[in-house]
Amino acid sequence: MVLLIAGLIIFLGVHSIRIVAEDWRAERIRRMGERRWKGIYAVISIVGFVVLVWGFGLARHTPVTLWTSPYGMRHVTALLVLPAFILVVAAYVPGTHIRKALGHPMLAGTALWAFAHLLSNGGLADVVLFGAFLVWAAIGFVNARARDRKAAVTYPALGASRDVIAVVVGTIAWAVFGMFLHGPLIGVRPFG
Repeated sequence: MVLLIAGLIIFLGVHSIRIVAEDWRAERIRRMGERRWKGIYAVISIVGFVVLVWGFGLARHTPVTLWTSPYGMRHVTALLVLPAFILVVAAYVPGTHIRKALGHPMLAGTALWAFAHLLSNGGLADVVLFGAFLVWAAIGFVNARARDRKAAVTYPALGASRDVIAVVVGTIAWAVFGMFLHGPLIGVRPFG
């Protein structure tokens, strides 16, 4: 559990710099340049991600069950993860109505993904992992929306075809990950 928590602190910590220290971040970028900042940010993120995945895997070897979800809840989780995938894809497709409405669909998708997984996973490691991501994404979303309002940032929609792309690509990614990758990578097969 210690490695899981350490990984979460590193990964979510670096991803929280803009939330808690926007001015410090801007100064670092100004001093070292955006490219170097992004490089350091990426390396720290990867290290944190590797540590949290490793820690989560180790924590699952000695599970502590806080609650047991009803069997059918995994289907609810799978269904909720579909729009989460679509939201994440919409963050990368410029000009969607989704981005216009939400501003930060990546954070909304992450929050939905984490919430969905909390519905069907009642182990202590699950609650720590998904709970941390849910809290971080919710705080990040509120902070990013406030930053947008303060700076009068808007996200114009450029046509429905861009939303169709986000929905189709997100749905395909969700199906491929759920059917073929989740089992081998995570050890749980969401579709049976």
